[in-house]
Amino acid sequence: MSAALRLACIDADAPPLFDLSPDGIHRTGYEPAAADLVASVMGREIEWVITGWDNMIPMVQSGEVDAVWCGQGMIPERIALVDFTQPYAVFNETVLVRADDPARSNTTMNGYKVGAIAGSANLKVAQTIVGAEIVEFTGPSVFEDMIAALRSGAVDAFVDDDVVMIPLADNDPDFVVAFTAETRNPWGIGVQKGNAELLGELNGALDTVIADGRLAKVWSTWMPDLAFPLAK
Repeated sequence: MSAALRLACIDADAPPLFDLSPDGIHRTGYEPAAADLVASVMGREIEWVITGWDNMIPMVQSGEVDAVWCGQGMIPERIALVDFTQPYAVFNETVLVRADDPARSNTTMNGYKVGAIAGSANLKVAQTIVGAEIVEFTGPSVFEDMIAALRSGAVDAFVDDDVVMIPLADNDPDFVVAFTAETRNPWGIGVQKGNAELLGELNGALDTVIADGRLAKVWSTWMPDLAFPLAK
């Protein structure tokens, strides 16, 4: 078998995308399962490199890891930094508020402090909220930090991907969905600029597992309530 495929990601409790790693080595969730599937087609094993959100792309650029596979919406700011594969997922953005908050649109949140990850697709949605004060989050535990900030009242709302936000609202009585923006944001695997060989191998493996239905099966295992968006 070829050398391990070193992939950067954060360690966070963000099901069904991924759960906290029990040992800093093994990971579960849709993204790790999809990565294992793609790597198996390539004849490689995965080595997860756990790091902070802000450090993932720099590690790809420096060659410390082969790629970032970790909730990377393919927005222009990231496309300028790494080369992306075709999508392995497509998601929308959801805004969460506290359970007693009546806001249900981007025009009913004037004066709200709204959290979002700095430099993300989520931030772009936050910036559409009329009259909002944007609070940008960075660091190794941004998702947990935004949850804590909303719970404590440090922010009045925050934006993240529907795949993690809707289950959070369903399972935590403190929160409710304000609205979901139908952004249809594609997510890809980011590799070092100019690494055409690895990019081609990853795209070829994705072609295979999309065409034969294996990626759809992994999707339905972890996200049975979301329609698979990549059928060809």
